[in-house]
Amino acid sequence: MAAYIPDEKITAIKNASDIVDIVSETVSLRRAGRNLLGLCPFHAEKTPSFTVSPDKQIFYCFGCGAGGNVFSFLMKHSGFSFPEAARLLAGRYGIDLPTRNLSPLEKKKLTERETILTLNGDAVSFYRDCLLSEARGQSAKGYLLKRGMTRKTIDDFKLGFAPDGWDHLVRHFRSRRKPVEMALQAGLIVSRKNGEGHYDRFRNRIIFPIFNGQNQPVGFGGRVMDDALPKYLNSPETPVYSKSRSLYGLDRARQQCREKQTVYVVEGYFDLLSMHQFGIENAVATLGTSLTAEHVQILKGFVGEGGKAVLVYDSDQAGIKAAQRSVAVFQKGLLEARIMVLPKGHDPDSFLMAQGPDDFSKLAEQSMGMIPFMVESAVENYGLSIDGKVRIVNELKPAILAIGDPVARSLRVKHLAERIGVDETVLLQKIKRTVNPPATAAWLKGRPGKVSPPEAPPVRGQTYRLEQQVVAMMLQFPEMIVDIERRQLMDHFTDPVLAEIGRGIIDHFTNFDSDIAGLVSRWDDPQKKAVVARLSLTDEHWDRDGCMNLMTQFEGSIRRRDKALLRRIEAAEKSGDVNLLATLLQEKQQQARKTMEKRSGGDH
Repeated sequence: MAAYIPDEKITAIKNASDIVDIVSETVSLRRAGRNLLGLCPFHAEKTPSFTVSPDKQIFYCFGCGAGGNVFSFLMKHSGFSFPEAARLLAGRYGIDLPTRNLSPLEKKKLTERETILTLNGDAVSFYRDCLLSEARGQSAKGYLLKRGMTRKTIDDFKLGFAPDGWDHLVRHFRSRRKPVEMALQAGLIVSRKNGEGHYDRFRNRIIFPIFNGQNQPVGFGGRVMDDALPKYLNSPETPVYSKSRSLYGLDRARQQCREKQTVYVVEGYFDLLSMHQFGIENAVATLGTSLTAEHVQILKGFVGEGGKAVLVYDSDQAGIKAAQRSVAVFQKGLLEARIMVLPKGHDPDSFLMAQGPDDFSKLAEQSMGMIPFMVESAVENYGLSIDGKVRIVNELKPAILAIGDPVARSLRVKHLAERIGVDETVLLQKIKRTVNPPATAAWLKGRPGKVSPPEAPPVRGQTYRLEQQVVAMMLQFPEMIVDIERRQLMDHFTDPVLAEIGRGIIDHFTNFDSDIAGLVSRWDDPQKKAVVARLSLTDEHWDRDGCMNLMTQFEGSIRRRDKALLRRIEAAEKSGDVNLLATLLQEKQQQARKTMEKRSGGDH
């Protein structure tokens, strides 16, 4: 860490940063005593277990085990390296960072992302200047005004125009000595087929900059102003842009999503702009892709516990297909979703322009849950003949099986059985009996591993639990560290991770202070960061008597452990088991050697 940024600067960044500020940009938090609670952004959950401590400046999820300080959160949530997270926080809180000569590998690793973001920012300005230019942007401005866009909307969303021609942006970058190869990696320009030179990716298109949660320009969308194809063109995947994690307008929708605990999801750029222009600011748009599990996790963090997403579609058929594609990720992401289908011939943009926001809100109130919507759509499509009922069940089977909550699944089966007039037991048996496991796997395919809860940790014994309690005591009642050192308790820890953390606590609290967020920065290993965060936030009420009792209990366990080893050695001698005896004696010698090394400072 400090190889790139001096320790004193890291400390300054940590002291200036507020983890509640940073986390609450993507997670809806509520007060719970001294801490704050929210739905974890790293795994699917219905009940909040994601805890943020303003006092300690750390977070921990008691559901999936993720934890750490403000740097850890940005690294895990946004995929930043430590230097990237530190630089982002430094810029946000006005802390100047020194520069030094980096090796080629370091320079590439540290500057690639920053360079792309800088180039994207330069491109935003270039396209914006082109739109506002009398010579270049007249037709584009006329098109936007014709589509009903106001100057405020154009300014708020930093809309631009890519002029017709092959290399306007290329020449712009070259004239300013910008790295053309990095512009290629950013997806702003494209290599010519003959391998000589480059040309602009976006030409003669309205430009929609796409911003991430930190208001950084990560990509672009472009739309033609006539009937040319493709109508829309988006940035390719880059080191800073991923369609599966990006949503258009999210940077501007965050606050309203939190306040209203609802987010509208539309499909087009102009749909999104019209929503915001008509005062429906809790709205985002997908970027040429189906909703993913990552999208759902992001949205869930914004609307919070009890929030919902309303998917807005422009036709019945599109609504059915979208519901079929999205039901699995919403069920597994544990976010309520409803389907809102606009009248035939309308998309959100045209409906709002024609009918206004009041009619839109009334229609939104009639939106249906995903499964009920799919049931009604299937009944309308296939009818209630015998053949129709069979087709309805076959169409809905994957969606019902994707429901993770067994109670919710049972209720949906009951609803379907009543709606189509089929015995509930028979329907349940058919769904279970005819399901093809590979097909179900395919239905759920594509869910990234990081939204799944981790495997259950291994079962630990009483010794491990006592060692955990000792470490938690050190973190929460550091006054006892002097006694722990005097009684040499750390010499007898059996778990290497807890032992390393314990010694780190002693060193940090002795030489620095009892700053938990600073202690977390001591380790690069996410597991150790999470252990420190978890044990710092365990619900223990320590006083001196309780601490003394725990240390006495721990010393008693050491004696029992030593006696148990001696008894095993005696039993091996009596039974004549030479191999076992040699192993046990070696274990005893290793224990003695480790104790001597620790007391003489051999570990340091």
